[in-house]
Amino acid sequence: MKELLTAVRAGRHHDVPPLVLGLDLPGRRAALAELKELRKEVRSWDWQRRDKIRKALLVAGAGCHTGAAGCAAWIGGRDLRDWTRSPYPLILASLKDRDPAWLGDLALRFAGRSALSDAEYTFVGELTRIAQVPLPVTDNLVVGWAELVSAARWRGRTRRRPLTDILREDPHSSALAARLFEMPELPPQVDFYDAPDSQDHWPGALCALVEDGVLDRAHLVERCVIRLMRGGRSVDQRFFLAVLLRLGTTEEEEDRHLRDWTAMATDGITPVASYAQQVLVRLDARGMLSTRELADVSGAVLFRQEKKLVRAQLTLLGKVLRRDASTAGELLPAVAEAFGHEGIDVQERALKLVARHLPAVADPQVREELASAAARLGPLHRETVTALFGDLVEEEAAEAYEEFLPPAPVLRRHDPAPETVAELVEEVAARVKSHASERWIPSSGVAAPSTGDTHFERTLDGLVRLARTHREELTEALREALAGVHFVEHGLGPYMVDPRSISTSHGTSVVVASLLGLVSDRDRVAWRAKTTVSGPDACAHTALNGVLLDRAWEAAEAIAAGETPFLLATPTWHTGAIEAAELVERLRIYRESGARPGPADFAQALLRVRRGGPEAADVAAAAEALGTAEGDRLAAWIRADEPVAPVLRHPATAVSRPSAGNWWQRTTNGARQVLLATRERPVIRHEFPRTFHWLGRAQLPRAQECYHWGPERSSHWTATLPEDPEALAAWLMPDLLFAADQGQRGAVGFLPALAESAGEVGGATHLALAYGLGARHPEDRTAAVDALLVLAAGGRLDGASLGRELAILVDRDLVKVNRTADALGTAAATGAYRTVLTVLAAMLPGLLAYEKTPRGLGDLLSVAAECAERCGTGGIPAIAGLAATAGRKGSSQTVRQAARLLATFPAGAEGSLPKAPEGVDAPGAGEALAPDRKDQGAADIGI
Repeated sequence: MKELLTAVRAGRHHDVPPLVLGLDLPGRRAALAELKELRKEVRSWDWQRRDKIRKALLVAGAGCHTGAAGCAAWIGGRDLRDWTRSPYPLILASLKDRDPAWLGDLALRFAGRSALSDAEYTFVGELTRIAQVPLPVTDNLVVGWAELVSAARWRGRTRRRPLTDILREDPHSSALAARLFEMPELPPQVDFYDAPDSQDHWPGALCALVEDGVLDRAHLVERCVIRLMRGGRSVDQRFFLAVLLRLGTTEEEEDRHLRDWTAMATDGITPVASYAQQVLVRLDARGMLSTRELADVSGAVLFRQEKKLVRAQLTLLGKVLRRDASTAGELLPAVAEAFGHEGIDVQERALKLVARHLPAVADPQVREELASAAARLGPLHRETVTALFGDLVEEEAAEAYEEFLPPAPVLRRHDPAPETVAELVEEVAARVKSHASERWIPSSGVAAPSTGDTHFERTLDGLVRLARTHREELTEALREALAGVHFVEHGLGPYMVDPRSISTSHGTSVVVASLLGLVSDRDRVAWRAKTTVSGPDACAHTALNGVLLDRAWEAAEAIAAGETPFLLATPTWHTGAIEAAELVERLRIYRESGARPGPADFAQALLRVRRGGPEAADVAAAAEALGTAEGDRLAAWIRADEPVAPVLRHPATAVSRPSAGNWWQRTTNGARQVLLATRERPVIRHEFPRTFHWLGRAQLPRAQECYHWGPERSSHWTATLPEDPEALAAWLMPDLLFAADQGQRGAVGFLPALAESAGEVGGATHLALAYGLGARHPEDRTAAVDALLVLAAGGRLDGASLGRELAILVDRDLVKVNRTADALGTAAATGAYRTVLTVLAAMLPGLLAYEKTPRGLGDLLSVAAECAERCGTGGIPAIAGLAATAGRKGSSQTVRQAARLLATFPAGAEGSLPKAPEGVDAPGAGEALAPDRKDQGAADIGI
């Protein structure tokens, strides 16, 4: 046993199997007890020593276990899995004296564990081969098999091996491939993004196995139908549809699954619904689809938003009605479902179908039902509906419109710091082990938006407080809870102390590493010196992150000194703001205890303190009465009541659109920029620490795309400046420009928190919102919609100003009309019809004046028409150019929707571009946009 332990401690893993086999059963049990203790000891070693013996420890423990369950758990331990070359051949060697039944039990138990890879799949396969038992087909084992197959396609070759050949060579492919159709989710390696007729993707390869007789075709068809009917992830649905399309279906199979096809057409994703619709057409042609079944499925399909599906269903209904006029009584009420579709062309098509076959309807109750449905059509169709149904159409009494907005943001008290070591350690471990608290998830459009990451502040304050009173207990608990965490084992990495990549979890890690003695004084001084950013390439991300990192280093130093009772900058409210009176009280406690405020901590507190309010004068006097330098600075800060960085309004840099060139050339040349500058704030440069000086410098508008940040790193930005949303919006404007113009993902995530902050919003916030509404990615547009609704709920949204900003951005080709239409349509669908119509009434005149219709204008007009029909146009200025657009020849979406919108205004209502309300700083207000978009240089409208 001693020889085995010596070999393990020396890391001689190749010597372990014969040493294990040389032990009897009691010797293995005794060795296992020693190995378990060694495993605990290893967790506190540095990473070099631990890596040296990890594989030997894994092999020895597996060989010494006498129970299959314990052996499987030992082999699957996460702390023993960090290896490059697979240790499983050595484990098999150490187990070669075991009974086959025992090995089969081990294979079954291990195959049921999570996170299996190709190496684990090979290991389980060898165990079952030796034990001569069937392979335990589990979902986790299928994942490992799929990973092995994926790796085998490239292994040892310059060209990719055919997938079909690899599957044919694996003796377990039949059982494992069949299991794919039973799993809740497909493994990520099961891809099929190749040419539709390619054999070298999973659907093609599986169908090839069907042709070989390895897989049963009828079973796969049955499973594909079941999975498509059940629903699930879009990528999985497309996979099963691709397999089904390749396998094809017989008439008997289609007839047997009639109810499944109707369910898919009703609720399936678009490709699945389209395929199910085609099957229903074939069923109807064979006489297998009854009129009642067709009516039921049509009512649901016509309720969908996809125009292609709706048109196809109306075509099918038209064929059936022409073939048998007696079905009109059952089918026309289903057709009437299309009257509620957002597409005006769909409404017209359904109305024509009803008009053509209405004479065949004898039942007066059905006629009344159709008339009631048609009465819901907009003013554009009112004359046609009245002529069709006559007295059956009753004028509905107009109800008073009520705008539906989410509740206005209410300040919520920030949670106090954890009071116990156990609670604090749990929070620290959760933060440093995952970045879940820093990820922004778009809401549904009406849910409360995410705010700045103030939970980090609670954790940071807790570390300072409890390290002062329970340092030894806290240190020991953190070592145990964070065993195996990378920075605890390997030290702080360069990216964790670099302002370009810092996050709140990294800031926590800096403090914890210092508390655990993992950072030398020399490294701390060197790394903290790098938190100050300067130079022409310094960006807002690095500056704001540098503030966070400098505060973390200062907190680490305060913990080492043990004299700081708590942090001054801990927020009072969930937005990050601090009540001025509370900050005065904290400074009083500092003065009485003899503690000295940290410069970075106090500077952050000043940036967060609420400056305005009726009690500002009294609080300033109380701060001054403290008789300390910090009290005097706080009093002066409150009395000045100035923004951190005043935003300037001036013409933006704009040049003619380049005729050619890459996106980076266009950006570098300053093409089409609509950005804002901020003015210098001398007090920050003179009285604040160097890390904060960037915030006080004058910043010129400059499109600078940065590659060193992501949405998970921005959660603390709004909490850094909770009272200055305008400055933050101006500084981060380039990110929003790139989100709209170049498709940078995640840049809009801070807008909901920005909108919820209590600071004054103005032109910068509205311009930022305009960029966000035109972002390329839907999740970013959803974040902008959240921000719009929050501003509207608080009465802080200037809809006309936002509309003019959007028109300017469209004119510069920085924002696409169709994306803006999608975002505003989403906002309107929450019930904010009046709010959205106010924005569109200011945006549309400029777009309608273009000689060439912008792409997506029809969608934008559709949203405006929907809003106008819902909330009315009373008090909304007439939209210049609307009548001219509605009077054009043709039946394009733009012309139809313009006519629909025009019908909601009083007759003859045609005005000019709406003017900005008095006192509103609206860039570009009252100025006409370029009538011809081809000459962008002639439309140099700045901000």
